[in-house]
Amino acid sequence: MDFSESDRVKNVRGIIREFMAKEIYPLEPEFRSKSFAEMLPKLREARARAKQTGLFAAHLPEALGGGGLSLTEFAHMSEELGRSPFAHYVFNVQAPDVGNMEILIEHGTPEQKARFLEPLVRGDIRSCFTMTEPEFAGSNPVWMGTTAKKDGDDYVLDGHKWFASAADGASFAICMAVTNPEAETYARASMILVPTDTPGFEHVSNISVMGHRGSDYATHCEISYQHCRVPQSNLLGGEGMGFLIAQHRLGPGRIHHTMRWIGICERALDIMCRHAATRELAPGKPLGSRQMVQQWIAESRAEIHGARLMVLHAAWKIEREGASSAREEIALIKFTVARTMQRVLDRAIQALGALGMTDDTPLAFWWAHERAARIYDGADEVHIASVAKRILRGYGIKVS
Repeated sequence: MDFSESDRVKNVRGIIREFMAKEIYPLEPEFRSKSFAEMLPKLREARARAKQTGLFAAHLPEALGGGGLSLTEFAHMSEELGRSPFAHYVFNVQAPDVGNMEILIEHGTPEQKARFLEPLVRGDIRSCFTMTEPEFAGSNPVWMGTTAKKDGDDYVLDGHKWFASAADGASFAICMAVTNPEAETYARASMILVPTDTPGFEHVSNISVMGHRGSDYATHCEISYQHCRVPQSNLLGGEGMGFLIAQHRLGPGRIHHTMRWIGICERALDIMCRHAATRELAPGKPLGSRQMVQQWIAESRAEIHGARLMVLHAAWKIEREGASSAREEIALIKFTVARTMQRVLDRAIQALGALGMTDDTPLAFWWAHERAARIYDGADEVHIASVAKRILRGYGIKVS
């Protein structure tokens, strides 16, 4: 496996770094003091300029309006964008839209693609994904109460969802609902497209997370489906394919997330090092002269480097053998990189002292908003147990 960067990757990194310096970083002070909704006019202007780079929706084929990057190439771009809290949004490669685009490409009908995918790729609309339910353990995704029952040519959806990221202002949701309750466990649920202006789709509230309810894209929302009626033609794939589709989405999605986290780590390390080099504890004695701070820097660099190689290896394997063959690698990077990010952020905040707790840097923002990385898409403990069981099966031990 060759870990060297191709000329194309180097070019993409160069374009993104230049754009970030000119368009993204100058907006950060304002972003940290205003709501996402208040920032939308300037973010839309930045999006228009991002389109001119040829890397807007870069994860998609050029024929569909994207940048045509492979999964591994996009991983490098995602790392660069991860250095700022809103850069993925500016380039229209933000979750959950990035995954919803991929679902529609693989499983959408021509009509669904025309109505939902094309405006999503252009950045004209946003979407959300509703799966997690407050009444059921998120660590057991097959256990859910939301149903979609046939009535004539329609599905009627009833259920309660929460932590539907970016649902505030979204034009449509992909809803995971039980359509075949008597089927085998992983064949009970389906994915259904639900325009958010459909009667019965209720945006109950933006959930307060770490003291912030957020606005527009930067939200996690509670959603209620109350006799919400949509045509059966809004079904994605076939009935009972919900978890199969979710698995197809999961592998690339993990690459996107984990490389974004590595970008966060790199920015946090840079902030820590700059502070260590310039902050004096006494005249002529920089913070970086202290062995404890040197240890934080060295450990962070080693952990980031190791995490990056793990993710690139997982992306390489997905591209060559498919997500199913890379299940162990996908699980490993989820909990490894999430924990690495948490440790690096903690060290950077500690090194900055009181400054690290303020909103003068992005560290406090990430500390509050990225702690969930160890929970969403499966808690760390679920992935750790899954990997351990797969390893032990090789030794003849079957663990339930």
